[in-house]
Amino acid sequence: MRLFLPIAALLLAGAAPAAAAPADDLSALMADYYAWSLRESPVYATSLGVRDYDDRIDDLSLAAADRRARESAAFLARLETIPEAALTAADRANRGILKRSLEATVEANRYPQRVMLFTTYYGWHQGFAGMADNLPFRTKADYESYLARIAQYPQQNDTALAITAQAVKGGYVLPCSVLGSYEKTISGVIADDPAKSRFYEPFARPRPEGVSEAEWAAMQARAKRLVADVLNPAYAKHLAFFRTGYLPHCAKSDSISAQPGGRAYYAFRVRQETTTDLTPERIHEIGLREAARIRGEMDKVAKAAGFATREAFIRELKTDPRYYAKTPEELMAAAALTAKTIDGKLPALFGTLPRLPYGIRPIPAETAEGTTTAYYGAGAPASGIAGTFYVNTSKLDQRPLWELPALTAHEAVPGHHNQIALQQELSLPPFRRDFSSFTAFTEGWALYAESLGEEMGLYDTPAKKMGQLSYQAWRAARLVVDTGIHAKGWTKAQAVAFMRENTALTDANIDAEVNRYISWPGQALAYKLGELKIRELRARAQRALGTRFDLRRFHDAVLGQGSVPLDVLDAQIAAWIEAEKARP
Repeated sequence: MRLFLPIAALLLAGAAPAAAAPADDLSALMADYYAWSLRESPVYATSLGVRDYDDRIDDLSLAAADRRARESAAFLARLETIPEAALTAADRANRGILKRSLEATVEANRYPQRVMLFTTYYGWHQGFAGMADNLPFRTKADYESYLARIAQYPQQNDTALAITAQAVKGGYVLPCSVLGSYEKTISGVIADDPAKSRFYEPFARPRPEGVSEAEWAAMQARAKRLVADVLNPAYAKHLAFFRTGYLPHCAKSDSISAQPGGRAYYAFRVRQETTTDLTPERIHEIGLREAARIRGEMDKVAKAAGFATREAFIRELKTDPRYYAKTPEELMAAAALTAKTIDGKLPALFGTLPRLPYGIRPIPAETAEGTTTAYYGAGAPASGIAGTFYVNTSKLDQRPLWELPALTAHEAVPGHHNQIALQQELSLPPFRRDFSSFTAFTEGWALYAESLGEEMGLYDTPAKKMGQLSYQAWRAARLVVDTGIHAKGWTKAQAVAFMRENTALTDANIDAEVNRYISWPGQALAYKLGELKIRELRARAQRALGTRFDLRRFHDAVLGQGSVPLDVLDAQIAAWIEAEKARP
């Protein structure tokens, strides 16, 4: 038991007040940073069950970005006063993760590319249109909060458009080559019938308890008026600006390095997304090596399937109608069946599984044609919201069924849902549980999860095995293509050609993916590098532990500390190996 004397008694005794222990200083700093993060992310805070900011939406202004950078620098200054050597191993990890996050916020704000607010994968207008997906709708206050928030969109939109106009003047614009279908992501949100708007979806649900019929009718009417009189005009304003103020000024070069300060910005993005010090040149070499290795595996599968070359097998897979769903419903049913089949196999691979379930939904129509083949939306346990596996049901002749096992393993289970839902349940410092997400870990895990399909028996036909290898080749190709475009001067045409040569992806998927790499530099590098690290750690553990190696315990160890930088993961698994050696 620790005994504490009043400060006055210590002074009377001639002793100075005891200084706070480094661990206490770190705990206080982490608590302050978490509270600050909630204030800066008011909509996300609501999904976490923190209702203090229910009347607010995110501030996209450059003034807010500058303020956040200053306040992050102040947190960093406090952190530097806490000696790392005086902390436990767990707190050293907490300190390192917080330091990396704060440094990224400060550094990112220094680059002129901060005025680039959207990619072909995401924009403020789509983020706002999907806001309801992660908010609770159980009480009258929930609906009133939502109505208050959507009423504020014109101000947020005006702020974003003003920043984007500034970006146009400075030449910080996306290339013309990636913007072919972008207009629909804006126009598709505008609903002539307010009752069919994405914003109206919460009001199409059954009337919540505690709300009278009259109150419910009044809220529904208010929602329709907001869609018609506030939201639709704001989206129309955005559409007009995109057509006349942005698109005519799109960039001719596909490389971010062609912009002022672009080469330095790309180097930052590589470090940030991969959590490594690898150069673009080194990453390019790793990608070429991995692509060659996987091509060899694809050749073996093609020959085993009775084809002379992998190209011949891939042509068969791309053109035979039996490999494609005829309707969106058929594709969704196949994806759901695959997901449920995997669910039944998970206990053999994991000792700990998340309590939160996940559902399956089609990607919104206005973004589907220009985006990826599927993605995951995190749930919110505090708000009673499940995770979501979003499946692209557009262009059905470009969505082969033989990709579904690898796709589902990545986006749903045991990939993103397992990792993210488990992190939401871990006993970690709240800032790590709710705000730490390192792409190299999160996406590296999901790509590694695709390989577990082999151990689950998912790739039970040559077509499905080729689908898995194609997905592996796709992520290896990203290392080559992303660095090729942004560090070596490649064009979009060169990137597309490399993807066609090295993967079995359909043309629509290749186009969407290359657009993503061009408009979101560096992000796609994290997948393969993270997967390679996890596979390296698994091999290291198997060598060190021999017959004592337990795959379920290894997976629990990898996921047991949430999303972390790759160097932290390496240290954690090294410590786990030693603990396993000592375990009876």
